[in-house]
Amino acid sequence: MDINTEIHNAYEVIKNGGIILYPTDTVWGIGCDATNEEAVKKIYALKKREESKSMIVLVNGERMMHQVFNEIPEVAWQILDFAENPTTLILDKPKNVAKNLIAEDNSLAVRMVNEPFCFKLMERMKKPLVSTSANISGMFTPKSFKEISPEIIKGVDYVVNLHHEKICDKPSTIIKLTLDSQVKVIRK
Repeated sequence: MDINTEIHNAYEVIKNGGIILYPTDTVWGIGCDATNEEAVKKIYALKKREESKSMIVLVNGERMMHQVFNEIPEVAWQILDFAENPTTLILDKPKNVAKNLIAEDNSLAVRMVNEPFCFKLMERMKKPLVSTSANISGMFTPKSFKEISPEIIKGVDYVVNLHHEKICDKPSTIIKLTLDSQVKVIRK
């Protein structure tokens, strides 16, 4: 399959409220339209994850980042400019996303991606994309497609047919930034 066919197929599923299994810039992820609360519920159910444990939202650039947050601390842009590896930021006061993605402290984890499939899919969606590791909550994070459990593969509405051979040894770095400029590294 070529990337454009896969983007089209994934988009059709997502726009109808479905969930997909797809390669990200880090690990394989389960995703959906980040503005669709019902689709987000499907992911929580598939992962057997408590809704109090929030998930990451992917964006494909500054414009989409501003769609999701009113205020972005200047240090966020500096971290993204200098990050050598994929970096997820937890920022305060998100907007325009499903309520069940927002953490109890009114924050949201967000990662800007350049990976071609994710980038172009969001370009087509014109919305951010949910990204959570392709595993049952509490189980190990698969490093490749072949490590993903059959329960996850059968539980999604579409499996993207790209990069099945790709192996990734680590998820993104996670840094929490508050509007009052506090910085805390959650995961290196």
